[in-house]
Amino acid sequence: MSNFKKKYCLVSFIFAVIAVVVTLVAFVPQKAYAASVNIPGVTDSSNSNQSTENGNGTDGTASSGNNGLSVNINNGEGNLSGTVRIFLVLTVIALAPSILIMLTSFTRIIIVLHFVRAAIGTQTVPPNQVLIGLALFLTLFIMSPVFTQINENALKPLDAGEITQEQAFEAGMEPIREFMFKQTQAKDINTFCDIAGVTYETQDDISNTVLIPSFILSELRQAFIIGFVIYIPFIVIDMVVASVLMSMGMMMLPPTTISLPFKILLFVLADGWNLVIRELVETFY
Repeated sequence: MSNFKKKYCLVSFIFAVIAVVVTLVAFVPQKAYAASVNIPGVTDSSNSNQSTENGNGTDGTASSGNNGLSVNINNGEGNLSGTVRIFLVLTVIALAPSILIMLTSFTRIIIVLHFVRAAIGTQTVPPNQVLIGLALFLTLFIMSPVFTQINENALKPLDAGEITQEQAFEAGMEPIREFMFKQTQAKDINTFCDIAGVTYETQDDISNTVLIPSFILSELRQAFIIGFVIYIPFIVIDMVVASVLMSMGMMMLPPTTISLPFKILLFVLADGWNLVIRELVETFY
């Protein structure tokens, strides 16, 4: 056993040394040499920059190399470079699914659609892809006025350089906050204000960290209320079918096998999808 431990320690040490060497080789900066190109009107400064090859300028100070990430200060106003803007845009894109789900009508719509499918009794019909796609396009339909305001008040002025990033963020959040306030119940806002230990007099005093969870909680409550109402007629059909089967002595026959065609027939005759979608969209107006 002692020989095995010695060999194990030796192998571990060798792998550790190899890992350190590979790390140093991978992360030690290598020198890059660019081919000289003669451009008319531009003086070749390759000879004058020999003293700065090791990162030191002619005046003894460190030269500022272009690392691709910089913040330019112009006339006392901070302007982010193009690289930083691309980084922020990619960050927003990565968080876009969470923003779309939590700050729009998507949550209520997708929960209600799942309740509809569960109430009918079809396990995978419609499939999840169809439900998510339908919920997404309904969200775009409901949120189109909000998105238009964000484009007009925040994105276009920011692209034209008329406002700063902070002003664009505030202008873009204002339509979303108005939408969330309309769909959020006061008791949910009071709950999170009590938890956070803050007070408010107007809507402007409520921060986004309080408004967003309050809005999500209200959306969940509203979606479950709608789902309960949708469940009622289908439960009645299940009860009637189960009673008939029990009276006929068919206790071994699953009631859902008989009730499923009747529930689908009722849903089709009542034009259920049109009715559910219409009433669901109207809850946001």
